[in-house]
Amino acid sequence: MSMTDPVEEQVEEEVAEETRPPHAGPLSQVAAALVALAVGVAGAIGSFALGLGRLTQPGPGLWPFAISVVIVVLSATLVVTGRRLEDTERFSKASLLTAVGLVTLVLLAVLLPLIGFEIPSLLLVFVWLRWLGKESWRSSIVVSVLTVAAFYLLFVVLLQVPLPRLI
Repeated sequence: MSMTDPVEEQVEEEVAEETRPPHAGPLSQVAAALVALAVGVAGAIGSFALGLGRLTQPGPGLWPFAISVVIVVLSATLVVTGRRLEDTERFSKASLLTAVGLVTLVLLAVLLPLIGFEIPSLLLVFVWLRWLGKESWRSSIVVSVLTVAAFYLLFVVLLQVPLPRLI
């Protein structure tokens, strides 16, 4: 075990506090919780429409429904307690990266049934590595190709999951 100097620890904590983005306020905390609540409710409705089945014979919507219920419960808790919390950060330039990640996921969902999973998945992984993760071009290309190949082997070849695909 290494012993650290208490003064050093205090300086590190102060530096971390100075570099943290400012608190967005209670309204932002509650608004974020309401957005998550809406997503949870939409997920529960959509998964219920798929069919829940029974515990002995689960339908395709059972697990998405269970996860959506958890999201609803946790979001409702945040709506109630959110005014007292101070862990929401103000929107900044870094917040745009989250928006880019969300947009790429939506594009994946839109393109998947149209052109299969290979190309959209390859582009998703590449964009996330190259622009969101700031990886090198070479690393982004190699990891993207290997990731999609691994998913193809696992889901299409080994598990025989009927994914929309080109190949």
